[in-house]
Amino acid sequence: MDVRDLIDVGKGVQKKGIYWDEELYRLELERLFTRSWLFLVQESEIAKPGDFFSTYMGEDPVVVVRTQNGELKAFVNSCMHRGNRVCNAESGNTKSFTCSYHGWSYGLDGSLQAVPLEREAYHNLLDKGQLGMRPVPRVESFAGFVFGCFDPEAPPLREYLGEMAWYLETFTARGGAELLGPPLKSVLHCNWKIPAENFASDAYHVGWTHAGILKVVTSRMAPPVGNAELREDIGIQISTRYGHGFGAMWDGATHAYRGNDFLDFIKLKKPEVQQLLGEMRGELYAAHWDATIFPNCSFLWGSNVWKVWHPRGPHECEVWTWTLVEKDMPPELKRNIQKEALRMFGVAGTWESDDGQNFHACTWSNRGIMVRQQSMQGVMGLGRDAPHSDLPGTIGDNLISDTALRGFYRFYSEILQAADWNEIKRHAASAANGAKQD
Repeated sequence: MDVRDLIDVGKGVQKKGIYWDEELYRLELERLFTRSWLFLVQESEIAKPGDFFSTYMGEDPVVVVRTQNGELKAFVNSCMHRGNRVCNAESGNTKSFTCSYHGWSYGLDGSLQAVPLEREAYHNLLDKGQLGMRPVPRVESFAGFVFGCFDPEAPPLREYLGEMAWYLETFTARGGAELLGPPLKSVLHCNWKIPAENFASDAYHVGWTHAGILKVVTSRMAPPVGNAELREDIGIQISTRYGHGFGAMWDGATHAYRGNDFLDFIKLKKPEVQQLLGEMRGELYAAHWDATIFPNCSFLWGSNVWKVWHPRGPHECEVWTWTLVEKDMPPELKRNIQKEALRMFGVAGTWESDDGQNFHACTWSNRGIMVRQQSMQGVMGLGRDAPHSDLPGTIGDNLISDTALRGFYRFYSEILQAADWNEIKRHAASAANGAKQD
């Protein structure tokens, strides 16, 4: 499969078949989900030795653990005997993992500790040292957010986040951030890329898809209901090197929140952010973000949700939703933010329901042969993306733009075509040298 036939990076268009094609999906699992850093868990959810959390990397089940010496490790959740899961719980605390099929038992370090009838049935022929749970070779944390990567040749997490790390510090560097869980889980009958690209860049849909909601809530987004006008000063879009991107709506952090306690907190803490991180990140702290960390982790700062779009085939994904808060928020404010986040973007949230219908239709309309041969347009703001004197990455001059969408599919195309991370790094170095020469 030639991905260049599906993604035209220069023109900003993509074939509709990228939401449906099963061969492409298998390539994604092989090259994208095994090479990318994928969000696993927040450290606060596995704070004590023996704490564990079950999740996925692509379609591979994994279990993340805090070992007895405090290290963070992750293992493929599959017994080395007959492949059954060794951990069936979603989270908890344990001293070991025992397969429910035949009783093989593994330590928190993944090592095979005990095999029933090892001497009598196996006659001591098993080399237990070679039969431990398969480790995820790279597990690292950024500001308490734990990511894993199957590719030993991938760059360190901080380097992979790149310019996006600079932006994430806006709400993580001052007092720290945390996720309120356990995550809500639901299934969307859509391709995983649709919600990921939507959160990265699609402010265009808000005035139309969510027009009904905007008519009854107090919001800075209320004037463009029905996309009746394009406000030049509403915000910007940001695209970064490895496909991460977001849109920032100025002074919009609390735009859909009922009550004044969150706004009061933002006003109180904004000067601290400006003193610590500078004027621009202070402005971003008070902005509303719609963001995606490539490939499948998205969040809204302001609406305060954190999501992972776990792929379940080309036509379905499982959505996990946490509430994103700052650690030093008063407990009552955290509870109120959680209520509002779930009201808007929980399983039956008002905004979530609007989006789910569109995500489903964007996927299933592509059953048709003729539809899949057509192209989609990601050309808003094309030619207007540029460097910024105070902000890293590529900046689109309006919130209503496809800047971050183009960045998402630029790296999507690159990682699927590259032979390995060495080739990706060469592309990155070449792009950086070209930018310096320009």
